[in-house]
Amino acid sequence: MPIVNQRIISRARQIRLLLLDVDGVLTDGRLYYGNNGEELKAFNIQDGLGIKLLQKNGIKVGIITGRSSALVARRAKELGIELVVQGREDKLNALNEVLASGDYSLEQIAFLGDDLPDLAVIRRVGLGVAVANASALVATQALWQTTASGGQGAVRELAELILRAQDKLESILADYL
Repeated sequence: MPIVNQRIISRARQIRLLLLDVDGVLTDGRLYYGNNGEELKAFNIQDGLGIKLLQKNGIKVGIITGRSSALVARRAKELGIELVVQGREDKLNALNEVLASGDYSLEQIAFLGDDLPDLAVIRRVGLGVAVANASALVATQALWQTTASGGQGAVRELAELILRAQDKLESILADYL
């Protein structure tokens, strides 16, 4: 895990909502198309467990993605993610809609992204994070960067950081021992 300074821990301690991009974050960013025109995406099972652990510990998880896909809706449903915003290239407007609900302040929101459409949200939320293989332009603007690449456990890494900062990780580990 990369160096986590006190500023990052302090920000992670406040998180009540983790928002995620999909392509390049929940997936490796590659698009697969079958011979019959079907779109395929590979999701990391460890990321899925990280999402479930967050939810079990009172942290809501949502998705904001520029593309629209039935696969994303299916994966979100499997994981119990109710806040799903698809087909929105302007992710900052989507974030503002989340804020308008009044349920969360900026300081209580983390966002994990990888590329330029994610930049404005990464810069605005309380904890803006980039995956290891994010665009260099985005990585330099994030408060923290995972060591795992998108689709390779980056979501899980961030989930564990948040849970550790909130003193919840040890009790989670105890449940599995």
